[in-house]
Amino acid sequence: MTQSRRVLVIGSGGREHAIAWKLVRDGAEVLVAPGNAGTAAIAENVPLTGDDIPALVALAQSRAIDLTVVGPEAPLVAGIVDVFTAAGLRIFGPTAKAAQLEGSKLFCKQILHRGDVPTAMFEEFRSIARAREYLLAREDVPVVVKADGLAAGKGVFVCKDRSAAVAALDTLSSDPQFATATTGILIEERLDGIEVSVMAITDGRTIITLPPLQDHKAAYDGDEGPNTGGMGAYCPTPFVDSELLTEIESRILVPTVHALRRAKVPFQGVLYAGLMLTAQGPKVLEFNARFGDPECQSLLVRLESSLLELFDAATDRRLDSVEPPVWCAGASATVVMAAEGYPGPIEKGRPIRGLLAAAGVAGVQVFHAATRSVAGTVVSDGGRVLAVTALGDSLAKAKLQAYAGVREIRWQGAWCRKDISDKALAFEWAAAADAFDPDGVPDSIATDAGGDTMLGVGQ
Repeated sequence: MTQSRRVLVIGSGGREHAIAWKLVRDGAEVLVAPGNAGTAAIAENVPLTGDDIPALVALAQSRAIDLTVVGPEAPLVAGIVDVFTAAGLRIFGPTAKAAQLEGSKLFCKQILHRGDVPTAMFEEFRSIARAREYLLAREDVPVVVKADGLAAGKGVFVCKDRSAAVAALDTLSSDPQFATATTGILIEERLDGIEVSVMAITDGRTIITLPPLQDHKAAYDGDEGPNTGGMGAYCPTPFVDSELLTEIESRILVPTVHALRRAKVPFQGVLYAGLMLTAQGPKVLEFNARFGDPECQSLLVRLESSLLELFDAATDRRLDSVEPPVWCAGASATVVMAAEGYPGPIEKGRPIRGLLAAAGVAGVQVFHAATRSVAGTVVSDGGRVLAVTALGDSLAKAKLQAYAGVREIRWQGAWCRKDISDKALAFEWAAAADAFDPDGVPDSIATDAGGDTMLGVGQ
């Protein structure tokens, strides 16, 4: 690259830290708004939040920003891409209308129906009372209750029976964090299978599919507890082989992009498909309009070629002209370290120790998700605080290194899931032993307190 490009990354989480980290490695000069303590160490933080769109436009103009990259979903749904484009500024991401693929679960279902994309059957309601009446009048079966709008990854409730579904409705109606997300409510059939994530970069015509991942949305080990924004991820997942990935492209990603274009809502940016691998094939659980978090961290540490080139090509609608991205061999694993009480109320401002020691573990990158610096000390500033990510020759080694990094970090109340990637390791173990369990997880898999996978008997 003959001269440094100036890129503005909008957001403050682990995803944005990972994007900024990769862009710096690609040779760009990076500004992050507002950023966190981690981004401040590699880029220039600017004290502007994603909802202050006029100020961000002025910043891009005054600092001669070549390209703006939007990390979180809220500014996309609010129309930041439309405003930047109208001002003659280059920006990577979908328009407000296209971002409704994530901003409105009902809109997403309508697009899936137009494209004949496989997904769960559902019913839509405009009030909590009508949704409750529907649940009480139907057979007592497992369902999924979803708030229509944005809810920071927490507006989905997987319910094993009617009483759990009614309790979910009560939570949606009483918890202030869902106030803007419950203009509509969807009640879906619960799909059974293995959940995976497949992301693609698209310019509205061409799609570059990225390696498949698996997220861990539930708060606690064994997929127990409430949904969170994501407690860990790994890449790639053995549950999606090349043949299945081709099927996902042809049956899900391509038809969705075409359906959006036919609806006069062309999509440019990151298309994120949350999928359930059912007995009938892959089905869409949700679409997001940006990189997943923490999937982004696991993905980008494996990307050896230029991320900036992909962003540029998608923004300029010339994605068909770039070479396929190059990925390093092996695997990556990301473990999210959270604040005490998350995903409920938490306390901020707790000093974090051991960050340098963790970064010194072979293969480890520590991405800051919710931190700030106070008098030279990094302190916690939210629920998901850090995303400890590691590369390894195998998934087992990547997991081992990630948890080795986790063990170096301390703050009051810090916690994490101890079973990130165990489903995949169990699957690989069973396949290697030629004794695949139909549930995909042999009974003999356990995880010790340090996060290392053990094979035992009678666990």
